[in-house]
Amino acid sequence: QVRVVESGGGLVQAGGSLRLSCVASGSIFSINAMGWYRQAPGKQRELVAGITSGGKTNYADSVKGRFTISRDNAKNTVYLQMNSLKPEDTAVYLCNANVIVGTFWGQGTQVTVSS
Repeated sequence: QVRVVESGGGLVQAGGSLRLSCVASGSIFSINAMGWYRQAPGKQRELVAGITSGGKTNYADSVKGRFTISRDNAKNTVYLQMNSLKPEDTAVYLCNANVIVGTFWGQGTQVTVSS
């Protein structure tokens, strides 16, 4: 069993910053890619940023230059530094961890950006 837990969400004004964290624990031999997704009310879940075990990253066009994903493999943790936040970034942010037996998701953390 693999458990994924996100933290760090909250309410912030437009232009502000937040740092999200995601920790994977349990029966993990090694984690391949980890990723951050978000889902706003009435919208489909979308990829925000992903990172491989080797550190290769990819970003949604809407967050390039504002968000940075990083990971600490020793701690099975991935981070999402979000700067210059906009009201349209408001969503539930979910993390996933891809391990050999499958993909596991956290419950999500709410990010709300006020204008």
